[in-house]
Amino acid sequence: MKKVLTIAGSDSCGGAGIQADIKAMSAQGVYAMSVITAITAQNTCGVSDIEELSPKIIESQIDAIFTDIAVDAVKIGMLSSSKIIEAVKKGLKKYKVKNIVIDPVMVSKSGSHLLKKEAIESLKTFLPMATLLTPNIPEAEVLSEMKIESIEDMIEAGRKIQQFGVENVLVKGGHLEGECIDILLLKDNRVLKFNGKRLKTKNTHGTGCTLSSSIATHLAKGSSLEKSVELAKEYITEAISNSFSIGHGVGPTGHFISLYKKANMEY
Repeated sequence: MKKVLTIAGSDSCGGAGIQADIKAMSAQGVYAMSVITAITAQNTCGVSDIEELSPKIIESQIDAIFTDIAVDAVKIGMLSSSKIIEAVKKGLKKYKVKNIVIDPVMVSKSGSHLLKKEAIESLKTFLPMATLLTPNIPEAEVLSEMKIESIEDMIEAGRKIQQFGVENVLVKGGHLEGECIDILLLKDNRVLKFNGKRLKTKNTHGTGCTLSSSIATHLAKGSSLEKSVELAKEYITEAISNSFSIGHGVGPTGHFISLYKKANMEY
């Protein structure tokens, strides 16, 4: 069985972060492991508190995994601060990790800032280690320092982000009106468009975490980057189509929808 590591923050209500990553990876047939960078107190209505873990325990978690287990891919999510970014970067350089997917988590669905502004420049120095970066429109605007209002803008922003040294960038278009089109800019200068239907649901908590984890999963299983993105798009579309409400706010996607259906569960 392939083994995939997520390095991210914990979401106490289980819809995003480490918990969403482990669900998505497990649902698609790999063994999921975790390095926790921060603990959030949150529910479907928002984030009420955040506590970062120390760089020391983060490095120790990375050492514990890599000194014992062969890791086939790594997904990176919430890093929160410059100190945490440096700790993760140091750990991954030490073990010469392949297949790194970075989801530049900056703001939660409820509007809470999960990456400190002072850490944005540190994040940029981390990007050359990534196989793929998966920013949404607001994140791509911050990294590229430009406004994105069209497909052409998405491509231009992706090109600017590639200049930081990351070879491949997937700019997710869900924040634009109209069709949901994601743009994959590859290191060989190809630009691929992935079309998706816009699904009418408020329950989209953790979609970015789920998509990036799915891409890392398929890279670990040996798929090409293009195929990994295609398969991950299919998975997240099915998960959003079967999302559900569990509280008073933004509910989670259906990570285990095939199991729910098999068990004839109500959700």
